[in-house]
Amino acid sequence: MPLTKRLSAEFIGTLWLVLGGCGSAVLAASFPNLGIGFVGVSLAFGLTVLTMAYAIGHISGCHLNPAVTFGLWAGKRFPANEILPYVIAQVLGAIAAAGILYVIASGKPGFTLGGGFASNGFGDHSPGRYEALACFVAEVVMTFFFLIVILGSTHKLAPKGFAPIAIGLCLTLIHLITIPVTNTSVNPARSTGPAVFVQGWALTQLWLFWVAPILGALLAGFVYGWLVGDDDGGVTETVVVTEEISVEDVLDEMA
Repeated sequence: MPLTKRLSAEFIGTLWLVLGGCGSAVLAASFPNLGIGFVGVSLAFGLTVLTMAYAIGHISGCHLNPAVTFGLWAGKRFPANEILPYVIAQVLGAIAAAGILYVIASGKPGFTLGGGFASNGFGDHSPGRYEALACFVAEVVMTFFFLIVILGSTHKLAPKGFAPIAIGLCLTLIHLITIPVTNTSVNPARSTGPAVFVQGWALTQLWLFWVAPILGALLAGFVYGWLVGDDDGGVTETVVVTEEISVEDVLDEMA
C-alpha cells in the first residue's frame, strides 16, 4: 500500500479516535441526568479503536498513536524510516479532531475551555489530583500493557481476526483504571489535540504524555520480542490480522 494512502488512513483513524473518545468526554460524560460517565467514555475510546481497526487495519495497520508506532518498531513490526511520517499524520488527525470538537462544543451557551476540554494533566490538573510521579508511572505501565496486548493479539500464532476486539477492550480497561489519574492518555497524539486548544497548563504538561507512553511502548516492544523469541517479529507492520480462507480450504478442513 503506498505511503500516502497509509498516512491518510492514519490521519482519518486518529481523527476518529480523538473525536469519538474526547468527544464523549466533552459532550456526553456529564450531560444532565443522562451523562455516560467514566464507563461511557472508556467504552467510547475502546470502540473507536475497535471500529477503525477493522476499517483501516489492512491499509495502515491502524496505529492511531505515536506510542504504538514506536512500540511496533521496537517489536520488529515496523520500519524506522516510516516512524516520523506516521507520527505527523497521527498528530495532525488529533488536532483536526479537536478542532471539529471545539466547533461543536462551543455551540452550547456557556461553553468554556476552562473545563479542560478532555486534556490530560497531573497535579492540580489531574481529575483526582494525582502528583506527577504517580501519573508518569500510570502512563508507562498502562501503555506497556496496551502494547503487550497489541503485539500478542497480532502475532502470527494468535487467533486470526480477533485482534481489534482484544485491543479495543484493553483500551477500554485502561481508561476505566486511569481516567481519575491522568484523564488517560497512553497516546501522545490524543493528548496533543486538545492541548493545542486549551494551551497554557495543557501544553506545559504535555511532555509527560509524550515521554511516558513512548517509554512504556518501547519497553513492551523489547520485552515481547524477548518473550516470544521472534527474529521476524511475527506480523509485519499491520495491527489487524486478517486471513483469507477459500472454499477449498474449508472443505479440506471439514474432510
